[in-house]
Amino acid sequence: MSKLLLYSRRFSSLSQDQLLTPKFRRFTLNVLHFRTFSADVNRETKAETPRSIGDDGERIGYDDGKYPNGEFVFKQRAAWEEFLLKTRLFFALPWERFEKGSVLKIILRGEISDQLKSFSRALSLPQICENFEKAAYDPRVVGIYLHIDTLNCGWGKLEEIRRHILNFKKSGKFIIGYVPACGVKEYYIGCACEELYAPPSAYVGLYGLLVQASFLGGVLEKVGIEAQVERIGKYKTLGDQLTRKSMSDENREMLTALLDNIYSNWLDKISLAKGKKKEDIENFINEGVYQVERMKEEGLLTDIKYDDEVMCLLRKRLGIPNTKRLPTVGYRKYSSVRRWTLGLTGYEDHIAIIRASGSISRTQGRFRTPSSRIIAEQFIEKIRSIRVSKKYKAVVIRIDSPGGDALASDLMWREIKLLAATKPVIASLSDVAASGGYYMAMAADAIVAEHLTLTGSIGVVTGKINLGKLYEYIGFNKEIISRGRYAELAAAEHRPLREDEAELFAKRAQEMYKHFRDKAAFSRSMTVDKMEQAAQGRVWTGHDAASLGLVDAIGGLARAVAIAKQKANIPLEKQVTLVELSRTSSSPLEILRDMGNTFVEADEAVKDLMHEMTSSEAIQARMDGILFEKLEGATYANSAMALVKDYLRSL
Repeated sequence: MSKLLLYSRRFSSLSQDQLLTPKFRRFTLNVLHFRTFSADVNRETKAETPRSIGDDGERIGYDDGKYPNGEFVFKQRAAWEEFLLKTRLFFALPWERFEKGSVLKIILRGEISDQLKSFSRALSLPQICENFEKAAYDPRVVGIYLHIDTLNCGWGKLEEIRRHILNFKKSGKFIIGYVPACGVKEYYIGCACEELYAPPSAYVGLYGLLVQASFLGGVLEKVGIEAQVERIGKYKTLGDQLTRKSMSDENREMLTALLDNIYSNWLDKISLAKGKKKEDIENFINEGVYQVERMKEEGLLTDIKYDDEVMCLLRKRLGIPNTKRLPTVGYRKYSSVRRWTLGLTGYEDHIAIIRASGSISRTQGRFRTPSSRIIAEQFIEKIRSIRVSKKYKAVVIRIDSPGGDALASDLMWREIKLLAATKPVIASLSDVAASGGYYMAMAADAIVAEHLTLTGSIGVVTGKINLGKLYEYIGFNKEIISRGRYAELAAAEHRPLREDEAELFAKRAQEMYKHFRDKAAFSRSMTVDKMEQAAQGRVWTGHDAASLGLVDAIGGLARAVAIAKQKANIPLEKQVTLVELSRTSSSPLEILRDMGNTFVEADEAVKDLMHEMTSSEAIQARMDGILFEKLEGATYANSAMALVKDYLRSL
């Protein structure tokens, strides 16, 4: 191990070109071969801004060096380990077998889920990352051919994929990228590959980044619909889509800051990967380049070639005659190869991984499958079973959620807090963990986020719809007989709120906000006044959230696991078994239900929009749907807009 650390220090001084030489590859294949899910204790990420605890017990600043970085490291296999691996491969299951010397072909396209779901054709981030890890230590895989098409996922997932590409390159095996459609997200992934190719007719869209918001206030006004929304927090823009006709100053300020962070990070990573100045990359973007030839001229592409030509290059690289087929193994087939077969699991200490993705609800809806959202009842049941189990030394909760029902978020916070009293709990944030998603995370012992995770949004919103003018226009009448002064608070959509009802409405929302903010301050060891500055419903990137004390460390799942080991008193160099407790299987009934979801998605989206987000019975801790759509690729607001358009056509 000491020799390995010595070599790692020497490698840190080498240039990128030196690290990619064949001589260095052969050397690393001989020395570095076995992966361990541990942090290099002698190389931790340096602090960006000092963090300390003030006299009042309040967190100040950000000390990233407090925690292990979870950096991907290798351990040389002993002779008996090599023999054991060969034995396991010899007795591998039929569907785990493929030709030695194969190239792993992975196609990244469309949406990428943060869930593990068996028999699903959707791409899964955990499965993608696991395949990269397995391929690095599978002696049958000689390299990876990564086909990158149009991506529809957030920057947190992109950062995790990019990190695994860089980790895979440490194995000394090659990884070749191919981008027929080259946008900012696709190139962000592609530039991390050893070589990157594109066809002559490739779509080039490196024009920059944008965020936009649509407003229905004027449309609803014309059709006689009034949205009465009570939001607490000047940056809590949920509801603006229904009430406003233009963007508020606070919303513009928040979106501008988020966009600047994302754009700056993109420029930094691209310039570092290509060995260019940040200003040169930005100037190239501002030229409005649409020709793939210009990308090659600027050194942003290795060469311009069709897919079959890249395959010929791979055959030549591997010494395979053109008359013979290039041995490949596909993503789906390789996903069936167990970690056990490659000797990457079966260790004594176990750490549980729980994945929580989607909007938050207390109970399961009629059309939604459990994997499409976080169901509080099911999540709590899982947490309680882990709490009483002695099998797991620590727990990592992976969160990818814009929030939802405030009560459900609070109930889950309570259970996570109880779990944290029995064993270490670390929250790992993916694309987004905002509002109710952050509510869950703040119960953990430590929070780990990506640089561009969208988080925070500590605020609440509630409201109701007044359809009085619309009812009058279409000749509809509704009458209510009630007992109790506020009995009609949720049911009277045919009239606006009375003055006393509006006052009660506001008080309920304000009380819930104070509850959320104060609990966040307590969980993060901050004063209420300090937390108020970070709250107000504002969404932050992970990097900014860390500087405010909302997040403890920057990194992905591997770093969260390293911190969990540290808090569980497991030696950082010791390997652990990660147990995924959120793997779901698709039964025939669920598959049919998913097909039905395609047809009812628009209807359900608007029901959510009109009922959950503006019902006075349910206070919401949810991030703005428009922001989530434009930065994270959700279709939520698009469905609402489509239904409104259809409704207007029918008038």
